[in-house]
Amino acid sequence: MSRAAKIAFIGSHSVRKTNAVHSFAGAVGRSGRSVEVGREVIRFNPLGMNEGATPEAQLWVIMAQIQQELELRNAADVLVTDRAVIDNFAYFLRVTGGVDPFDVRPLVGAWSGTYDLFVRLLPDVPLIVDGVRSTSDRFRNEIETILNTLVPSYVPEDRLIVLRASEITETYDWAALVERLVGPPESTEPVPQPVTLFPTLWD
Repeated sequence: MSRAAKIAFIGSHSVRKTNAVHSFAGAVGRSGRSVEVGREVIRFNPLGMNEGATPEAQLWVIMAQIQQELELRNAADVLVTDRAVIDNFAYFLRVTGGVDPFDVRPLVGAWSGTYDLFVRLLPDVPLIVDGVRSTSDRFRNEIETILNTLVPSYVPEDRLIVLRASEITETYDWAALVERLVGPPESTEPVPQPVTLFPTLWD
């Protein structure tokens, strides 16, 4: 079985990525394709998160992201991921002060080439309290600054869509993006069956 077409929704935290992921996945399903969703792995990190995360904690996130995508790569026609290695790498570089103590940059670069499309959501909405992610504007702005440097280097322009977080509402129309990723919707019209003509019986 060939791997799924893979699209990643990326950005800093609290920019409606999870909402976008599930909304887009629903649009894929309505187009007639099977779809699988990769969850945001940071929420399962046993080593810590947010401003107090360690380099080891952010390394765990990068590796868990890749593992999840490997496990889901053949599960459906389309794989939609909540984050990618590139934005997880931004959090890693913030913690390490821009250095790469575990030499993961080549892996991040190579793995970034496995995504068919990236959708980056820009933070034009306020941070919300969800009991998990940081509510510090400074922290989110630091991640966005790092992403501004990383994205042009790791994401080809023809594979990048940029949206404002405020655009992600219940009424957002994903049809054009679904078609860009996997082509036009599969037809639901019944396939015409050949007609068998019986010979005429003559006296």
